[in-house]
Amino acid sequence: MKTSRRRTEWLTVAEVCAEIKISRSTFYEWRAKGLAPESVKVPNGGLRISRDALDAWWDARKDNAA
Repeated sequence: MKTSRRRTEWLTVAEVCAEIKISRSTFYEWRAKGLAPESVKVPNGGLRISRDALDAWWDARKDNAA
């Protein structure tokens, strides 16, 4: 029986910034303050953000006001 495993989509900082419509400097400012989505540093020094981490980050920021 074959099980299906969902592959994690990894986004670059540029892709995340474009999706949430912020500047790169804002992303790094939020990251320094602990406000950005969780990221992983890759061997070349770049950052990647998983789709799951970005979605969870968005969900945690939902406004419950009516």
